[in-house]
Amino acid sequence: MKVHDTRSHHHHHQPSDQDTKIMTRKQKAAQEGHSPTKKPKNETDHHSDDGANNGKSSSGGDFGKEFDEFSKAVREHLSIAQMREILESNDQDPSGSEGVVITKCQDLLFFGPLERCPLCSANLEFNGRIYACKGFYSEWSSCTFKSKNPPRRRDSTKLPDSALNSSIVDMLNKYQEPSSRPQRDVAVPLKPLAGMVIALSGRLSRTHQEWRKQIEQNGGKVSNSVLGVNCLISTSAERERGGSSKHSEAIENGIRVVREEWLVDSIEKQELQPLAAYDIMSDIAVDGKGIPWDKQDPTDQALESLTAELKLYGKRGVHKDTKLQDQGGAILEKDGILYNCAFFLCDLGREMNEFCIMQLITVPDTKLHMYYKRGKVGDDPNAEERLEEWDSVDGAIAEFVSMFEEITGNEFEPWEREKKFEKKRLSFFPVDMDDGVDVRHGGLGLRQLGSASLHTSLEPKVANFMKVLCSQEIYRYALMEMDMDAPDLPMGMLSDIHLKRGEEALLQFVEAVKSAKGSGRKEEAVWSDYSQRWFTLMPSTRPFIFKDYKQLADIAAAGYETVRDINVASRLIGDMSGATLDDPLSDRYKKLGCSISALDKESDDYKMIVKYLETTYEPVKVADIEYGVRVEDIFAVESSVSPSLEDMKNLPNKVLLWCGSRSSNLLRHLQKGFLPAACSLPAPGYMFGRGIVCSDAAAEAAKYGYTAVDRPEGFLVLAVASLGNQILEVKTPPQDTKSLEEKKVGVKGLGRKKTDEAEHFTWKDGIKVPCGKLVPSEHKDSVLEYNEYAVYDPKMTSIRFLVAVKYEEQNAELEDVEPA
Repeated sequence: MKVHDTRSHHHHHQPSDQDTKIMTRKQKAAQEGHSPTKKPKNETDHHSDDGANNGKSSSGGDFGKEFDEFSKAVREHLSIAQMREILESNDQDPSGSEGVVITKCQDLLFFGPLERCPLCSANLEFNGRIYACKGFYSEWSSCTFKSKNPPRRRDSTKLPDSALNSSIVDMLNKYQEPSSRPQRDVAVPLKPLAGMVIALSGRLSRTHQEWRKQIEQNGGKVSNSVLGVNCLISTSAERERGGSSKHSEAIENGIRVVREEWLVDSIEKQELQPLAAYDIMSDIAVDGKGIPWDKQDPTDQALESLTAELKLYGKRGVHKDTKLQDQGGAILEKDGILYNCAFFLCDLGREMNEFCIMQLITVPDTKLHMYYKRGKVGDDPNAEERLEEWDSVDGAIAEFVSMFEEITGNEFEPWEREKKFEKKRLSFFPVDMDDGVDVRHGGLGLRQLGSASLHTSLEPKVANFMKVLCSQEIYRYALMEMDMDAPDLPMGMLSDIHLKRGEEALLQFVEAVKSAKGSGRKEEAVWSDYSQRWFTLMPSTRPFIFKDYKQLADIAAAGYETVRDINVASRLIGDMSGATLDDPLSDRYKKLGCSISALDKESDDYKMIVKYLETTYEPVKVADIEYGVRVEDIFAVESSVSPSLEDMKNLPNKVLLWCGSRSSNLLRHLQKGFLPAACSLPAPGYMFGRGIVCSDAAAEAAKYGYTAVDRPEGFLVLAVASLGNQILEVKTPPQDTKSLEEKKVGVKGLGRKKTDEAEHFTWKDGIKVPCGKLVPSEHKDSVLEYNEYAVYDPKMTSIRFLVAVKYEEQNAELEDVEPA
């Protein structure tokens, strides 16, 4: 066996509390109602608990000096064995490295024994900066409780005989009773390097003695050994000279080697900076580049994400980092099994968000290759990666199977043949890829768009429409907005089985939080447990703990629907990466099963739709800027999966309504018809349960069609919906949506604004068009801004028109002009 390439072995590095958490624009907007511009500081607990006020409060310099002197005495006069005995006597976890045991024992003897975790009843542990739980909610998730001032037991500290016979027994007795213990003042901020153990190497800008003094003044400790430290401080120049024995030892143990500027910036800003931003062991990261995506400003990440190449695009896709696809490489297939697996693990309690790829690759006229890659999502420079040659196919397969079992705790064949799998704690879960091509790889690239339009028999406007829907860009952008765009995971080519698992997880999540009710500790545990389950099945570059129904609707439910619809697009588009001379646009148009034609701008239907849009539109507001729309084109649609107007002719209460849709969802709507909402939630878009939701206000649909300032194009859908013989009118979320779904009752949600009924008119075949200027309704306490309608039978809705619009900063009236 020959090893071709090993980039890095940093994947054993354990995440620590210096890794600042940042939310995406959508996630933070869901919490705060605006887009984030700065990273949050580390001074807020994930789950904070003030604990009991056991005795006097002590803060400031005297407190720090007292604790430092106590800690030094414990470290010098008690052995590690004695410390483990003390921890065990007080029902605390005695395991861990020497450094961990010393920190836990010092904390216990000075502040008192910790209570059990209030969320899961497991042991809490102090890591030098914060108290964190080491327990589990389930096989999917670790407990995420963290606090700076946790609950403490109000009984005496138990001292075993070995401690009572020590030379510092009088000092230990001083803090034995609850009434005599100091209480850490959470208002006093921790020093920036508190809890950090640091090693120094090479010639730095200051002497090691000067740095030791600075580090200790700012709460850290300096170790002469590399083992057990959080990081090694060195220079790029030393690395260029081949590094030192400390460098080698750090790399072998997964310890970050970082530039001196990390210390300078952390002390100057009085906030611990992310180590990854200062890593010097990767060529990419020498100048502070290669920062993991979740540590970047979301805007910077978005730019990097959109230009990132998709590296794995389906079950037969050879990973691009192998460079073997250029040599005719192909995934090994034997006895009906493709040896290509992707895995994911999201465990927020352990701060893990990792992926793993394993492939067996055949190359003509050469040996079999095994490819392995593992790392933190969005931190490619520090991923472990290796490519090995194998003489024996059977030997390579045996190694592949063994590695599968090692990282998942499951057998390989039952998974591949029957999809049988049991999730194990802190183990990976397979991301089940389908045998096809992710649209972000197979769709039209920027250089192909013009050529594809030239070599087509489609009418120019229809060709342009198909070109937009067959391009990689809109799908890349949609997944980027949802933070589901990791280059190593083919989220656009998942198997139906994996999508079904995702849907089931979403429904279980919704039922679990609805059953929990309230906001106590048990409810916190439910939200945390299911959030981690969700992000393991539907990987994200920025996972987090969901807090409310709105986040669950906007990110989980909408994210699932986006991935589901993009997977339909991937199957329809296939691989268009080759030449465009064979008219791929016409071929995909035929697969749609739709007739799409541009309306004449002078036609009655075109004028009617423009009027309907103009009178029921209100600007989309982002921050302090309002955006109007300009009509680019209007397309009439006849779909083979939707009922025709003739089919609907005799149905009651037919209305022409606006439906919001992202461009990335449109191919699915056109080929498969509308699908009901993924779940029932008391939040916009999902409050009517699993129904098809439309509005009589273009303003409502525009919120969904609008994506971002730099993505001004979009589509609004007009559909005919039959509301049935009886229409249920509501202004609050229905309590029981299942009965509505079963009975297929038409529902009208009454908004705070309505369209002026005096201006309504009838189109053809008795179809009502609720066109009229938006006016206040009598339902001022409604949860809805505009009227919304829910239909539960897809056969009672039919897409009729697609309105191509461009969102523009608005200082003028809505315009209908010729496109540029």
